[in-house]
Amino acid sequence: MSQKTERPVLSGQRIKTRKRDEREKYDPTGFRDAVIAGLEKTEGDLEQISKFLDSAGNKLDYRRYGEVLFDILIAGGLLVPGGSISQDGEKPRTNYCIFEAEENMEAMRQHEQIFVYLMRRYKYLEKMFEEEMKKVLVFIKGFSPSERTKLARMTALWIVNGSVPPNVLLVLNNEHLIKDGIALEFLVELFVTFKQEKGIAYLVQALKKGGLESKLMDFFPPNKRTEDYLKQVFLEKDLTEIIKLHKAQASQEAKRELQQTLIDDINDEKAHSEITANIKDFALKSNIPDHEVIIIIWSTIMSLGEWNKKEELVTDQAVRHLRGYCPLLQAFASTDRSELALILKVQEFCYENMNFMKAFHKIVLLFYKTDVLSEEIILKWFKEAHSSKGKMHFLEQMKKFVEWLQLAEEESESEDEQKEKEQFWQIS
Repeated sequence: MSQKTERPVLSGQRIKTRKRDEREKYDPTGFRDAVIAGLEKTEGDLEQISKFLDSAGNKLDYRRYGEVLFDILIAGGLLVPGGSISQDGEKPRTNYCIFEAEENMEAMRQHEQIFVYLMRRYKYLEKMFEEEMKKVLVFIKGFSPSERTKLARMTALWIVNGSVPPNVLLVLNNEHLIKDGIALEFLVELFVTFKQEKGIAYLVQALKKGGLESKLMDFFPPNKRTEDYLKQVFLEKDLTEIIKLHKAQASQEAKRELQQTLIDDINDEKAHSEITANIKDFALKSNIPDHEVIIIIWSTIMSLGEWNKKEELVTDQAVRHLRGYCPLLQAFASTDRSELALILKVQEFCYENMNFMKAFHKIVLLFYKTDVLSEEIILKWFKEAHSSKGKMHFLEQMKKFVEWLQLAEEESESEDEQKEKEQFWQIS
């Protein structure tokens, strides 16, 4: 039986670590002490602070301790969970930071420039700053009211100048910040500052970019999530455009929900009377007027069709498809505005879907015969209310039918004559 022979082992061997593989121990406290010592020497002169931070980057490891650096510049020391300052060391905090600055906007803008110059000099700090803000904003409950006000104003300035994206504000959607109204108070102060600095239009644009336009109500305490309270809060700060943004977004959400309700009812093969009742109830509850409901109905039923790609076949297919939904459309063609909205939507649809370019007049004729569209609205559309989209093409399609309608106004026609004309237009 063979046995394994043991290999000789070298004793006392020492493996030398290459210098480039060596890594210093993580020491945020030591980094903090060095930064605070340098800030103290400036005696609060903001220009000297900028110069110190510029030159210190050559000696101190900003890449490794970037977020610690921002802790110091914002709060004066090392932030620990909850928002308090670490008290380790002889000098754990400096007064030369945002939290110790004056609340006025002139002081805030001066501090803003420190950050702008710092990140312009050391570009890699930009991403670190974004992560820093996501952390700091979660801690705002641990800050004093004055500190929160300063941070809100500075955050507005940073969003305005592009130092941080507006979506960092989404971290405020946190239960412990919302229930006491802290998140809402912070956002309102930020909105006011942003409006003063850049204007309301840019504020609305930033909210949309950050994905906040559909979440405004989420930042209100649960026991105050009412439309009236939202309106009150923003009116007091002259932020009426925010109210309009919220209403528009809420309306869009309601319309999407209405469309899904309609699709579900159709797929469940519910009777038109039941579908109509469901839509009317939902529209009333959500304040969606009939002229908007009828557009949703049109868009939904057209999205359910599987359309032939051949232009000569799609017209008859569309008429057959729509005929079954005419009672539903008729129920919401209750006003001149609703009818006009519908015929304009049909025009737009046929223009944007090239296979339907020749189908427009057949669809209008179907709606005329089924009392969805009235003679008066068709004539108004033809004379003055049509869209510019495909205008000449669609007006030419409708010319002979409009002439027939106008003639019918002037002459008293027999029932047989009417039937002959309907057969001519192929709407029976």
